[in-house]
Amino acid sequence: MEKRPLILVTNDDGITAPGIRWLVRTMAAIGDVVVVAPDSPQSGKGHAITIDNTLYAQLFKGAPEDGALVEYSCSGTPADCVKLALHELMDRKPDLVVSGINHGSNSSINVIYSGTMSAAIEAGLEGIPAIGFSLCDFSWDADF
Repeated sequence: MEKRPLILVTNDDGITAPGIRWLVRTMAAIGDVVVVAPDSPQSGKGHAITIDNTLYAQLFKGAPEDGALVEYSCSGTPADCVKLALHELMDRKPDLVVSGINHGSNSSINVIYSGTMSAAIEAGLEGIPAIGFSLCDFSWDADF
């Protein structure tokens, strides 16, 4: 039996955002998913990390049908979520880190300010393949 890849999913819109819920379901079809995402929206935080407060992660009860092995909500930024996942919460290094789906564009110069993309960059700095996804739609009823 072939071992399924271990996939870390995160975002910058928060753990309950529609984009991450869709991404968790999609990634669970191809691998074992661990979610570590901010407990509140962190858009525009770029690659900020928390240095002046204690970081907290707590188990999050996502929808069982989403298919994640375990989910944590984190009090920090998207970069914090990746760092915390890799160094404290996960038993082994993931095979892939997937960030998003951001509700809005991260194109052009905006990528510098993007928490979504910074989470993927943080994984890359750790030598882990990563990708960030964004939906170029700002409407409340966006179809993820």
